[in-house]
Amino acid sequence: MGQYVKRIVCLANSVKLGGSCIAGKEVLANGYGKWIRPVSERESAEVWDSESRYANHTVPKLLDIIGVPLKNPAPRNHQTENHVIGNTRPWKKCGQLPWNALAQLLDRPTTLWINSDSTHAGIFDCISQEEAAAQHYSLALIRPEWFTVKIGSEIWDGKTKRTYKSRFRYNGVFYTLPLTDRVAIDAYQSAEEGEYRSSGVDLCVSLTEPFTRYKNRCHKLVAAIFSARPLR
Repeated sequence: MGQYVKRIVCLANSVKLGGSCIAGKEVLANGYGKWIRPVSERESAEVWDSESRYANHTVPKLLDIIGVPLKNPAPRNHQTENHVIGNTRPWKKCGQLPWNALAQLLDRPTTLWINSDSTHAGIFDCISQEEAAAQHYSLALIRPEWFTVKIGSEIWDGKTKRTYKSRFRYNGVFYTLPLTDRVAIDAYQSAEEGEYRSSGVDLCVSLTEPFTRYKNRCHKLVAAIFSARPLR
């Protein structure tokens, strides 16, 4: 298959290893289509900033409408949305989605995949590899009933590490998931440890590939927070 360009609304640009996980919904002539996650051919699939820059050397932001050059679809287990990026031209900003149009892109899953397991630091934040194999999607844009960011710390490999958790209720179920939205993390970088409530937000949630270090479980993340008002 030759290279092709998909236009997507950027609904996630989150931290992943030494790069980013970028994802969005396809922009069609008559509305919006399926989720697309541009990925690299590296084993961990993260996209480096040097691979996703526009011609003016800036990187995609949430709600940008982006022309992404791609090589081929590359679904991997439940991550059916993956497409391998091309490398012959820069990404192109084609516009920006108006804030009041975001509601048109909302998904309404009954639940966030399967609510069967939790890590010591979360609530319904992971599922087994076998459970993930039965899923057919790994991204969703949702509107929670309420939402807070919880800032704390934990010891990791002998060092104290700052943690950012998303706590929210969706369809009557409580979740505590890691926050990987780089812009949101920057907003809370100087905040004291504690819990910060925001109203009227939408969330992009993502289901990872299995983490071998964590019993091969697949983890649920909040990859983006959309808020009409500043988070802090």
